[in-house]
Amino acid sequence: MIGPDLDEAAQPRIVTARARRAHKPRPPLAVLEERIGHRFADQTLLTRALTHTSKASGRGGSYQRLEFLGDRVLGLAVADRLYGAFPEADEGDLSRRLAALVRRETCAVVAAAWDVGPHLILGQGEVMGGGRRNQTILADVCEAILGAIYLDAGFDIARAVVEAHFRPGEPTAAARGRDAKSALQEWAMGRGLPIPTYAVVERTGPDHAPRFRIAVEVDGLAPGLGEGTSKRIAEQAAAQALMEREGIGALPAAEPTETA
Repeated sequence: MIGPDLDEAAQPRIVTARARRAHKPRPPLAVLEERIGHRFADQTLLTRALTHTSKASGRGGSYQRLEFLGDRVLGLAVADRLYGAFPEADEGDLSRRLAALVRRETCAVVAAAWDVGPHLILGQGEVMGGGRRNQTILADVCEAILGAIYLDAGFDIARAVVEAHFRPGEPTAAARGRDAKSALQEWAMGRGLPIPTYAVVERTGPDHAPRFRIAVEVDGLAPGLGEGTSKRIAEQAAAQALMEREGIGALPAAEPTETA
């Protein structure tokens, strides 16, 4: 038995495996740059793109502003590529392809392929809550990195990175035909019905790992319900549930899996 007067520093300390993982040093940024395919002239941009609000110093220290910029860079780069790649496609087809490539689920898949998780700069609460695998955070950081590349090297370099990792027809593109929300909307509009509406029925879980339950309503049909770790995932699940129940249209082969 250890006496109460024994120096605290000399007492054995029990460190859980989870705590050891939480304090594991981040790998060098050069490893991430290699996977992304861009070496930053200003690495502070990449560092900021990896910094969550829970660890930021000041309002401008997190990835949020870069995420805003990167979202626009991604959209323009993908739209430009699709316009050239599919000269016979009409506006509707191009829009569906664009939506599949720039959706947040696709961004999260790309970030996971880059293995961004170990490089994220998170507050302790986010780390312990699984923030390194949180789909919303991964998607945000993916866009922030694209914004950082744009500021570091310009649009042509950012577009090259987008073209290397957001490819039409590949699994990461999530281009499996129409997504459930688009399919349901087209079905409703084709029958002269109002556009389907979505409403949050329930929100559970802590702020860093929320879970949403959402209902979709279409005139004349019972609501469809879906759940997910983001509103977008839950909305897709709700649309797909309603379509499956009613036997509406051709559904996507599979929806993105959630990342805990």
